[in-house]
Amino acid sequence: MFETVFLIIVAAYFIQGTLLAIGSKKKFTKIGNEELPSASVIVAARNEEKNILNCLESLNNLTYPENKLEIILVDDDSTDNTGSIISNFISDKPNFNLIKPIKDFGETKGKARAIANAVEIAKGEIILTTDADCTVSSTWASTIASYYKPDVVMVCGYTNQKRRNLFEAVQDMDFIYLLTVGAGAINLGKPLSAIGNNMSYRKSAYLEVGGYENIPFSVTEDFQLLMAINKIKKKKIIYPADPGGLVTSEPCPNLKTLFFQKRRWAVGGLKSTLDNLLIISTGFWVTLLSLFIPFFYSASVMYLLCLKIFTDLFMVYFIYKKLNLKFNIFNFVAFQIYLTVYFIITSLSILVSKKVIWKGRKF
Repeated sequence: MFETVFLIIVAAYFIQGTLLAIGSKKKFTKIGNEELPSASVIVAARNEEKNILNCLESLNNLTYPENKLEIILVDDDSTDNTGSIISNFISDKPNFNLIKPIKDFGETKGKARAIANAVEIAKGEIILTTDADCTVSSTWASTIASYYKPDVVMVCGYTNQKRRNLFEAVQDMDFIYLLTVGAGAINLGKPLSAIGNNMSYRKSAYLEVGGYENIPFSVTEDFQLLMAINKIKKKKIIYPADPGGLVTSEPCPNLKTLFFQKRRWAVGGLKSTLDNLLIISTGFWVTLLSLFIPFFYSASVMYLLCLKIFTDLFMVYFIYKKLNLKFNIFNFVAFQIYLTVYFIITSLSILVSKKVIWKGRKF
């Protein structure tokens, strides 16, 4: 009985993973540099004095047609030196603008409120968002904007993480793995997830769905916006795997912060549609059943486990290569163990409570 159930779930996982991997590698046409639309980069920063300077320096190195790019920084009620660091850096840079999120938008809170304040004053046709603990490549804005053909309303990009030790390396692989799933689903026409540290959309599309004011509040505001914009008919959302549009973020510094991050994503993901939840849950069930293999050991079960591992390898290996990132098989093995542990712990934790603590705020 165990082998039959495991076979069905692993088979579904393999088929699903193969389709998502194919979707994530889909190619899209671009517009020329002279056709790039005006763009506004938005960064909401809360208590990021350790990271914000690196972010600012990378934004200052962006290459984009002259007078077509502005950068809006939102000091989201920081209690440290984030605001003063930003003010000093941008003092002689007219294309940078620092604001405070003074206006309320319905029940919008936290980061969503900060971004909503920035979008309201943004002059760009395209809104690009990243986080204060991220650095962007010099070609990030121009690469992402180059995918805005007339029928495209949203373009998402990949984010990797700095890898200075094994703990950070498995977080990096986790990011690539999850974003490959998200990219594949989007490129197959079934949006599943996106991440706000490398997201972009037409301001007109944002306004058409009513902005964050008209979107139900969520601790994963980027996911809610994705699902809202997806309702715009006859328009495309795409997720190209383009190294020119890569963003690099700081990984969680410790297990506690990592746990809170995973909880926030999991709680936000609960608001997915039923079919999306079925896709997400496949990974959970195959992971859970893998824990029982020592009690139901057989050659066929081990073959199924190998198929599961091969599926994960197939999903991440080619994306690493596509993004010009170095793939390490030892990190992949560690990632498999890490994935199993956090899938189970996170799932159990949200059964106990769905409260989220993030950036010093409780939701």
